[in-house]
Amino acid sequence: MAKEQSDRTTIDLFATEKRRGRPRSNPLTRSQQLKVNKRNQVLRDKAKGLKRIELKVSQELFDALNQLAEENNISRSQLIESMLTAQLSDLN
Repeated sequence: MAKEQSDRTTIDLFATEKRRGRPRSNPLTRSQQLKVNKRNQVLRDKAKGLKRIELKVSQELFDALNQLAEENNISRSQLIESMLTAQLSDLN
């Protein structure tokens, strides 16, 4: 039987391997943890009815958005969403 890092049922096969340093608190590698966390984030967003939008902006605009969001104590995402909502309501 082959050993698979993400296979939790055969974790006993790894018991004899010596590891230095701090003991691992998670049997998965960091890349596998990131995949699991990303999948869970997508599922949480989907449950909340959120959709993903990606865009590229200049460094100056990025810095201005970060500063404005920090001044208002909200996330950059919340700031952009409120700006888009306000713009759409002005159009109607």
